Amino acid sequence: MERAGIQKLIVVILILLIFLLANVFHFQVHFENALTLQQEMAFDVKISIWRILFEPIIGPLLYANRSLYALEELPLALLWLVVFYMVHGLVGIFKLRQGRKKSSVEMLLDLPLFLGICFTIFVLVLFIPMPNNTIVNHSKDTILVTTHAHTEFSHDGLISQRKMWEWHKKNGFDAFFITDHANHKKSLQFAQDQKNGKFAPNPLVMVGQEHSGTNHMSLLGLNGKFETKGMTDKAVIDSVHRYGGAVIINHWFDGKGKGKELYKELGADGFEIENSGKDLYYDRNIFEKLRKFCEKNELTMIGGLDFHGYGRVCSLYNALKIPNWESLNDGAKQQAILDILKSGTQEKIKVLLYKDRPFYQKKYVWFRPFITVINYFRTLNIWQVLSWVFWLLLFQFIGKRIKRVFFPPRTRLIGLALASAIFIVVLAIMYYFRGVAVKGYSEIYTEYSFLLGPIGLALLLYALALAYFRFFKPKRTTAL
Repeated sequence: MERAGIQKLIVVILILLIFLLANVFHFQVHFENALTLQQEMAFDVKISIWRILFEPIIGPLLYANRSLYALEELPLALLWLVVFYMVHGLVGIFKLRQGRKKSSVEMLLDLPLFLGICFTIFVLVLFIPMPNNTIVNHSKDTILVTTHAHTEFSHDGLISQRKMWEWHKKNGFDAFFITDHANHKKSLQFAQDQKNGKFAPNPLVMVGQEHSGTNHMSLLGLNGKFETKGMTDKAVIDSVHRYGGAVIINHWFDGKGKGKELYKELGADGFEIENSGKDLYYDRNIFEKLRKFCEKNELTMIGGLDFHGYGRVCSLYNALKIPNWESLNDGAKQQAILDILKSGTQEKIKVLLYKDRPFYQKKYVWFRPFITVINYFRTLNIWQVLSWVFWLLLFQFIGKRIKRVFFPPRTRLIGLALASAIFIVVLAIMYYFRGVAVKGYSEIYTEYSFLLGPIGLALLLYALALAYFRFFKPKRTTAL
């Protein structure tokens, strides 16, 4: 069979497999109650039109971003791409009857380009906002709230206050606390700007702070002068309560703090039962022990989004039952939220997890990327499937011509590497100037700038040098 015929057959098989996985073995994307593990029917998933139009590009990147253990799984997926690239190259070299040595050298010279492209994909998935799926709230008298989020005025935040507000608005939230580390004054100023009408009142900005004592804890409802420096955990918690605020123990299950009994005795109002800042799930035995402890002692269980402006897109919502929300003024809205957080009962709280794949433990992670690919196609609806079909057929009919005219075989990899390098360098420059603007509050912009800049510049220079020697350097002529 000719090569063109084989390519057509491959496209047909891919389309049939996509239809099979998306329909016969379909996995319904939904929101799950973290405590009951049941689907919450009052909340639906909204898929951006931009994602549907460019599903083969955006969809897999977003699905990789939402991996349960993203920091382990994403690098492994890219590592497998490198393995496939090397195997493909070696097979091609093996088929050659002559010129094997030259082809081997070219493949080795191209390897840094491919690694640079993979690194760019990693940065793109973790740091660049894409049109992700969001929530649709059909419930009556229920609002969606974040109790744990960090801006660039926190030492580990990579998002401005205004962008944080826009992000919460886009993701369907009605209110959110900013809990920057050891700092609430900037958040207080931002919340005051909202009250003064400098930007829209919804979602409501509320002031908090993440305090690093024996365990990290969210101090919520800080509407005035407040200090924690040099104070014991007990003094901090008592001070928050005097202000009418609430205290939630953050990601206690990471094992870095004291026993949960201590925080009950100190007067904490509750615990994060889930936290999506790193791994979407933690040890389920610890989860059950923490859940039973909170239920027994009437402590609030809440979901910690722990958003820093990068990493996993929104996978966690807190749904709070507050009747007549829209008719309340800002002060009454915040008070209603704080009253629920301090009540110690779960009757008015639902912790919602975005569920787009079956749960799995962190084992056999080396082979997880292959299962992830299958699960991705299982989640597609008919419009996303049609998007895949359209792009596959488009490239089948006109892709070959485009590649021949605009991207000859030997220039494709260099072109992608150059585009990747420019992207990395521009991002490094943007981070540098943003780091200057928030100097004294955060060093993370500068750290990432100094990391990305040299990598992007090295990739750029290497790709340019390779392009010069391959395509532009004059060939030597032999004298007659």
